[in-house]
Amino acid sequence: MRQSWRWFGPQDPITLRDIAQAGATDIVTALHHIRCGDLWTEAEIAKRVQEVAFDPVTNRPTGLRWSVVESVAVHEDIKTQRGPWRERIEVYKQSLTNLAKHGLTTICYNFMPVLDWTRTDLEMELPDGSSVLNCDADAIAAFDLFILKRPGASASYSADEVDRAKTLFARLTDEEKARISNSILMGLPGTVDDLTPAEFLTELERYRGIDANRLRQNLVDFLSEIMPLCDRLGIRMAIHPDDPPRPIFGLPRILSCAEDVVALFAAVPSANCGLTLCTGSFGGRPENNPAAMFEQFAPRIHFAHLRNVTYPATRNEKEVNRRTFHESNHLTGHVDMVRTMTALIREEERRKAAGQADWLIPVRPDHGKLMDIDRAKKCYNGYSFGGRVIGLAELRGLEFGLRSSLGCPVM
Repeated sequence: MRQSWRWFGPQDPITLRDIAQAGATDIVTALHHIRCGDLWTEAEIAKRVQEVAFDPVTNRPTGLRWSVVESVAVHEDIKTQRGPWRERIEVYKQSLTNLAKHGLTTICYNFMPVLDWTRTDLEMELPDGSSVLNCDADAIAAFDLFILKRPGASASYSADEVDRAKTLFARLTDEEKARISNSILMGLPGTVDDLTPAEFLTELERYRGIDANRLRQNLVDFLSEIMPLCDRLGIRMAIHPDDPPRPIFGLPRILSCAEDVVALFAAVPSANCGLTLCTGSFGGRPENNPAAMFEQFAPRIHFAHLRNVTYPATRNEKEVNRRTFHESNHLTGHVDMVRTMTALIREEERRKAAGQADWLIPVRPDHGKLMDIDRAKKCYNGYSFGGRVIGLAELRGLEFGLRSSLGCPVM
């Protein structure tokens, strides 16, 4: 695997020096200071390439390279096909052209409406004192029904789900309500802005009348517009799955399971229309088997996020809320990471035998736990230093061990 690390640019509290010392070789980043929908100019791209490759403080190369763009965000106008959406596609195509001129041809993106990944608690404490991201289905419903007060929200939930949300909301303190709201409405750099509940409701209105079928067709239309360019320039578009992989807040989701991926690939058959296989995102749906999905879609996986999730245990299996999960250590949880890594290695060896120049798959550890050593750095939630260093080390060790046992060269 090509050991990668997501970096949010010069303002990231984790420095390129930190990343190099962690053992990563490739940087996953974007021009986070450019607003979604605006053009990525050649000058700005070249500047970021240089920032990654050369350290002006030590006056020497960093040993790192920018190899994956995560992401050239897709504007809501394109997702909804409203407003100047065709003009925005033309801007998107020009940004891709400019990236390709600088050798950047792997693009991670998503088609999730309004929100990126959604969590209800950004610092759920574990017994060892570290904290992880948590997605509680009852808290999402409580926010939707009683804080956001989305019109018609009750139709999205069963009577039992409404009762559980009501019970939870009744015992929440004002501080806890604020924490849930802030966690859900927090924007990620370069994707969406932080939102107020009122602004969120306005954004939700964009999707009135847009169901999953319509949104899926809008995605196919977008890809059909850009794929001739991608095929000509060798640009690999790697769509990221929904997170959580189910409809939330009345918004449709269209990349949540294997059937969704099959449908997309059938509609857009170009090999450059591919997947970012995020084991944690697909793992947020208990019936998904991310390792089996890696095996199924291996030839069209252009990028991978490897992380794990755990579902809470209850005394009565019938009462398990199968839509609640929290992040866990990279090798333990719902995702069979040994099988996943084995599938990755076998696909890399297949590509190598086929003579593909870029046969190593870029992989980054994701959503590492927040540890005491991270607090002084004030790391962005889900993007800690210590937790991801551990994750990268675990994944590296797993790869080395499996390559040895499979009789494959250790990279």
